[in-house]
Amino acid sequence: MTRTGIGYDVHAVVAGRPLMLGCIHFEDAKVGLAGHSDADVVAHAICDAILGAAALGDIGEHFPNTDAQWKDAASKEFLLQVARNVRSLGYEIINIDCTVFADVVQLGERKREMARAIAELLEVAPNCVNIKATTFEGKGAIGRGEAIACEAVATLERGAAPKMDAWREDVL
Repeated sequence: MTRTGIGYDVHAVVAGRPLMLGCIHFEDAKVGLAGHSDADVVAHAICDAILGAAALGDIGEHFPNTDAQWKDAASKEFLLQVARNVRSLGYEIINIDCTVFADVVQLGERKREMARAIAELLEVAPNCVNIKATTFEGKGAIGRGEAIACEAVATLERGAAPKMDAWREDVL
């Protein structure tokens, strides 16, 4: 059985925080992203895509911003936990494809570095993760450099369909 999920995340740009995208620190960035955790929109969108493909809700259900344990948490921990959860249900992550929407930072060659870091965290081959980037060319909050967003698609495979709600309570 093949399943597909879509994830999306957006965070406001702020001064005084490190910029984390795709589990990579952008040391030269003069801004970061506002959020309860490290606000890595790429990791968050991927988590939502994987969770969606497995019908396991969304990132806010698993790592709520009202829970102090996730305050300033590294989003790579979210990816690790989500990957463990879906694997425990018999799913394998087959493919991740992301588009980052940002005008405030140029991703350039760092896209490959991000893809490698995510592939390593998810324990998939490097060619199973793709990161693309585009700009809003000065339009809207992203184009004005006020926010960064990411959309992700995840494909999972599993041997057989799960029994209805037999596993859901254990994972959520």
